[in-house]
Amino acid sequence: MKASKKLVASLLTASLALSLAACGSDDKEKSGGDANDTTLKIMASNTPHQEILKKAEPILEKEGVDLEIETAQDYVIPNKALASGDIDANYFQHIPYLEQQMKDNKDYDFVNAGGIHIEPIAIYSKQYKSLEDLPKGAKIVISKSVADQGRILTLLEANGLIKLKDGVDKTTAEIKDIAENPKDLKIDPAVNPEMLVQTYNNSKDVDAVVINSNFAIDAGLNPKKDSIAIEDDESPYVNVIAVRKDDKDSEAIKKLVDVLHSEEIQQFITDEWGGSVVPVSK
Repeated sequence: MKASKKLVASLLTASLALSLAACGSDDKEKSGGDANDTTLKIMASNTPHQEILKKAEPILEKEGVDLEIETAQDYVIPNKALASGDIDANYFQHIPYLEQQMKDNKDYDFVNAGGIHIEPIAIYSKQYKSLEDLPKGAKIVISKSVADQGRILTLLEANGLIKLKDGVDKTTAEIKDIAENPKDLKIDPAVNPEMLVQTYNNSKDVDAVVINSNFAIDAGLNPKKDSIAIEDDESPYVNVIAVRKDDKDSEAIKKLVDVLHSEEIQQFITDEWGGSVVPVSK
């Protein structure tokens, strides 16, 4: 009887040892072979955000950070996923949009961990070759996102098509803040940002469409060459890495931002998109 108990104990010990060894092996496989590696889950827009992250991925791996990249084609899911803890960071939004989202959603306790690039927003038209050619009463379709309106109106004002009210903060301006509209332009905020390319391609009763550059590039448009007007490179609409406030001092997040600010990645952005995406390091 005693011998039998010893045998059972030995078998249990051996089984436990094998189980622990298997767990250790799985952990190493998940972390690229080093149990000290950190996995960072990040959600990004398909273009250019995911492509930039893919370029940074092998550099980060050497730094002990394994990126797990998910993509989203809208502007709602990434912040919901960040707030719920399903991901560690997201990379798709510019600063005014992030700030507006936190005002509108009290459970979004996020911070900007670092600005990475600017996507100059642009105006496209199938009928006209310049803004000056737009007729009186022309219909311009823009994003229904209020956070984009100030940016678009600023672009229209910079090109002499409208004038905003004196003293208005241009980053938060809305259509109601237009003071002068000499061409009586019909500015229609009717379309979700991700559907603007489809509107441009299919709507015959639209004279011009203002499209966010990530969606334009993803659809094969070149904002520099195909647009009739484009935002300048001094835009304040910097796309950022957003994280929960509690994670702002995370070493993995700091490594991610440092790599994205590196000369190699910044040069990749410049070479890959030729000014349609502009790198920043702030």
